[in-house]
Amino acid sequence: MSARYQFVGATAVAISASIESGIRTGGLPPGATLPPVRALAAELGVSPATVSRAYQELRQRGLLATAGRHGTRVRPRPPVAARRSALLPAPLPGARDLSRGEPDPRLLPALGPHLAALAAEAGPPVGYSDAGVLPELAAAARARLSADGVPAGELTLTGGALDGIERLLGAHLRPGDAVAVEDPGWANLLDLVAALGLRPIGVPLDDEGPLVPGVAAALAAGARALVVTSRAQNPTGAAVSAARAGELRSLLAGRRDLLLIEDDHAAELARVPLHPLAGATASWAFVRSVSKPFGPDLRLAVLAGDETTVARVAGRTRVGAGWVSSVLQRLVLALWADPAVAELVGRAAESYERRREGLLAALAEQGMTAHGSSGINVWLPVPDETSAVTALRDAGWSVAPGALYRIAAPPALRITVSSLALE
Repeated sequence: MSARYQFVGATAVAISASIESGIRTGGLPPGATLPPVRALAAELGVSPATVSRAYQELRQRGLLATAGRHGTRVRPRPPVAARRSALLPAPLPGARDLSRGEPDPRLLPALGPHLAALAAEAGPPVGYSDAGVLPELAAAARARLSADGVPAGELTLTGGALDGIERLLGAHLRPGDAVAVEDPGWANLLDLVAALGLRPIGVPLDDEGPLVPGVAAALAAGARALVVTSRAQNPTGAAVSAARAGELRSLLAGRRDLLLIEDDHAAELARVPLHPLAGATASWAFVRSVSKPFGPDLRLAVLAGDETTVARVAGRTRVGAGWVSSVLQRLVLALWADPAVAELVGRAAESYERRREGLLAALAEQGMTAHGSSGINVWLPVPDETSAVTALRDAGWSVAPGALYRIAAPPALRITVSSLALE
C-alpha cells in the first residue's frame, strides 16, 4: 500500500506533513515501509538531507520507527488520529481471533444495575470547586492497596494505567531521556515512549519478571525511569516473584536519580501474589487500573507513590483534564463494594487461568514451549513470525506478531486466551 502513496513536498516540513497525512488517511497504514532516504529524495527532487530531516522529525514524534535492515516504517500505533477504516485489521472471515489482548466480555460485570442505583441516589451536581478524588474512594483504594503491601499514604486518580504512566513520565523526564522498559513489553507503552520523545532501553525478562542484570545494564546506560509490570505482564504473562522482587529492591535501594513505575493493570484478575517494589527508590509510583477486571470502558486507575511524585501528577491533572469524573468514581466504588461482582471477578480469574494452562499444555504436547504464568496472554517463541502468523491465519486462527512488542527480544507470537473455549 505504501508504494502507491504519492509523497509530495520540497522542504522537510512539507515532506513530513505529507507522510503524516498518509498515516492519518490510511495511505500509509501501520507497519508500512517508507522509501529509502536517497530514493525519496530523487523522486521529489530534493537533497537526501531534507528527507532525512523529515524522517527524523517524525521519528522524534513517534510516528516512524527505524527497523534496521527493514528500513523506516510507520509505527504500529502512531500518535495521530487516523480514519476509523484505517484502524480496522484486515478481515478474517470465520477465523478465531486470539490477537486482541482484551478480557472476555462475558466475564465482565454488568454496569446497568449499578448505574441505575447511582442515578437513584444522585445528589446535587458536582461543581469545579468540589471536584477531585472522592474521600470514600480514596479510603477504599488505600485499603485494597495496603492489603497487598503497597504503601498508599499518598494517592491520586488517572484516566487508566497508560494515562497515569504518561503523566508520570511527563512530570519527571524530558525528551531524549532514557526509559528502561520490559522487552518484550506492552506495545502501547513502547508507542507512548516514542511519542514522548524518550529513548527506550529494553530489559529482558523471564517468567519471574525483569532480569536483574538487564536492569543494572539499563541503569548503567543512563535510564532515568524504569517501568515494571507487577503481574500478568503483556505479552508474556510474567509475574514478579518474591525472590526477584528482593533482588530488584537491593539493586534499586535508595536511588534518587530513578523514577520507578509499577503497573498492576490486571489487579484482581491475576491469581498470583503481588510482590511490590514500591518505595525501593526515592521517586516511585504504583498504578492499578480497573479496566481488566471490571471493563475496558472504565477509564480509571489508582496511582500511589511518594509525596512529590503524586503531587506532580495531581497538579498536572488539575491544569489539564482537571479530575476523573466523580460519576465514574462512584461507579467503581459500587463495583468494589458488591460481593457479587467480586465473585464474578474471581470466577473470571479462575477461567483465564484454566484457559491459559490448557493452551500451554496443548502447545507442550506439540513440542512447543510457551510462557504465560499469569494473565490472559501466552507468549510463544517461533523461528519466524511472518510464516507462523500466516500459517495460523490460513488455518483459521488470528494471533498477534511479536514484533509489535519487541525491541531486541527474539521472534514470538502473542496469543490471547480470552476467547478460547474450555473443553
